[in-house]
Amino acid sequence: MRILMAGASGFLGTRLVDCLTADGHQVTRLVRRPPRTPVERQWNPSAAQLDRKWVADADAVVNLAGAGVGDKRWNDEYRKLIRTSRVDSTTTLAITIAGLPAADRPAVLLNSSAVGWYGNTGDRTVTEEAPAGEGFLADVCRVWEAATRPAEDAGVRVVRLRTGLPLHRDGGLLKPQLLPFRLGVGGKLGNGRQWLPWISMRDWLDAAKFLLARDDVAGPVNVVGPAPVTNAEFTRELARQLHRPAIMPIPALALKVALGGFAQEALTSARVLPGVLDKAGFSWTHPDLPGALRAALND
Repeated sequence: MRILMAGASGFLGTRLVDCLTADGHQVTRLVRRPPRTPVERQWNPSAAQLDRKWVADADAVVNLAGAGVGDKRWNDEYRKLIRTSRVDSTTTLAITIAGLPAADRPAVLLNSSAVGWYGNTGDRTVTEEAPAGEGFLADVCRVWEAATRPAEDAGVRVVRLRTGLPLHRDGGLLKPQLLPFRLGVGGKLGNGRQWLPWISMRDWLDAAKFLLARDDVAGPVNVVGPAPVTNAEFTRELARQLHRPAIMPIPALALKVALGGFAQEALTSARVLPGVLDKAGFSWTHPDLPGALRAALND
């Protein structure tokens, strides 16, 4: 396939590019700076600038663009960036796709979203049928997903990747926890009862490829593992695999001081299940947390 990708330099994007390229696909990357390689094309989503011929040349479009929610302490400016970086890129791609003649449109738009859609679910399990919850990230996900509508209305298959917490030692949920855990000062966040919708990196990559190929799957898809765990359970398993104690819980107040507005999201419970992937027959490489963590720490 000829794949046009936004967000190719991010935590997930770099690994997906490598994976797709290794499978023989041709991946062209959208970048905001001047291109440095023959496989890069410049765009400016904040100004809705994208040459439509690059979209017309693609069989599929993948959009993973967006400022990292855990990269910086949240303030009003960073909240705005989290929202606009996602909505602007999605809107630009969806409107460009819809504006092409039907014969030139890519077959699928694989667009990132997040399990933040559901807000705080407590102990209640949710699948893709659940409505949007409350809170900042839920509001972001609502407008983010709505921005794909022009492509969908134009008849293009749109898949909204409601990604959970991919596990890899170089980023995401795991990276900032490794040093304190290895020093023996790791612990659960708050009371530890909040549910974590983790997924192994291998399964996230395989799910993305699966959804690119399955022309009978569209709409929201929870890209999470089949067995969510509480933060306390995650903490115990990570400590066990690192052969370290985990006896120093991080109080909610300390999180609020360190993370600002992101603290509330870090304490949110999301007991999310992969209903669509299960129904579509997706096969998991790491269906349980011990195997996923082992792979994340050793791959």
